[in-house]
Amino acid sequence: MKSATTKSRLFHSALGKIIFSALAVLLWLIVWHIAAIRLGKPLLLPTPLAVAERLGNLIITSNFWRYTLRSLLRVLGGIVLGVGMAVIVSALTASFRPAEILLSPLITVIKSTPVASFIILAMLWINDDILPVFISFLMVFPVVWANLHTALRSIPQSYHDLAQVYQLPLIRRIRRIYVPSALPYFLSACRSSLGLAWKAGIAAEVLALPALSIGKQLNESKLYLETTDLFAWTVVVIVLSLLLELFAKLLFLRLQKRTNEQQKAKEDSAW
Repeated sequence: MKSATTKSRLFHSALGKIIFSALAVLLWLIVWHIAAIRLGKPLLLPTPLAVAERLGNLIITSNFWRYTLRSLLRVLGGIVLGVGMAVIVSALTASFRPAEILLSPLITVIKSTPVASFIILAMLWINDDILPVFISFLMVFPVVWANLHTALRSIPQSYHDLAQVYQLPLIRRIRRIYVPSALPYFLSACRSSLGLAWKAGIAAEVLALPALSIGKQLNESKLYLETTDLFAWTVVVIVLSLLLELFAKLLFLRLQKRTNEQQKAKEDSAW
């Protein structure tokens, strides 16, 4: 019984999660290696060791970092634009019902249209370098808007009434009422949309082929049947996606903790 309890605690601890996650990754790498050996066709399925070796060769080149940095900047630019526009539009639609009625069909179209369709249509009008930024923006904007709009609409009317009674300036209303109420929704939306924006941005690069991009390297690897390169760049995309989400998670947890501490300090001082 004691042994079972110890195992359960290990599984749910941070170290236990890391260990079990690493074992799961190792298991799938072994499966991949066995499948590649059994198939015996590196052109179709290279071994993990071959992919790792090729990735190591890529990392030491300056072009690798140039491609990676440019792709990251494009996607991050789209994320920043999407978040900024979502904050503005959600404040507008939450405050004015006509604005919500006017903009809801457009946002519904953005959410419902397949990413590939948007990429192909946008290629007709938008520069190849800007296209991944635009597609990342489209992935982030509706998710963040929906969460923020719901959060702002969910604020109790009594809060608004108190703000009017005490004639709180707009800045203090934002700081004391809107930000604490909307922050959990905002952070959740940002975390869930980061991965979508990254994958969609890389997909846009694969089709638009902007210079100095991971997407172009993926496309060229496919065209020239360089399967090992294709797998290596795919690993880069996966690792960067995980690192982005991890960074966002740590940043948002710290921000949430700081906000909670400030809120608690204000409540204590009020008493």
